[in-house]
Amino acid sequence: MANKQKILFLCTGNSCRSQMAEALCRDLKGEIYEVYSAGTERHGLNPRAVKVLAESGLDISSYSSKTLEDLGEIEFDQVVTVCANADQNCPTFTGNAKISHVGFDDPPKLAQNAQTEEQALQHFRRVRDEIRDFVMTLPQYLN
Repeated sequence: MANKQKILFLCTGNSCRSQMAEALCRDLKGEIYEVYSAGTERHGLNPRAVKVLAESGLDISSYSSKTLEDLGEIEFDQVVTVCANADQNCPTFTGNAKISHVGFDDPPKLAQNAQTEEQALQHFRRVRDEIRDFVMTLPQYLN
């Protein structure tokens, strides 16, 4: 496909869910999408997100947390908000971007009360797998 669609995964901090979605979409749907992620704020890359993606064979250790301003003037075809805060505070995009919301649980919040690191990682793995399942529905889900 000569002209890949530009897709943005938007979250609050671009630390976990949107980063996972970016990596999984690049891996699974990179032939049809030029993939980006950003946050309405910059919170830094979550090390547990890095770890659970590495378990799936994806290295995001060189990724960085970024905001829309960091991406510049990209005209996105698709914008997918992956958390309620980003959905409620989604900015206006230039062009004809189709905006969709697909909310996923917040792994860091879920992991706060974990008794062990393994219990904490289980939350991240579940959300990773849910995001992977969503990405596998693309592009049909967004059309």
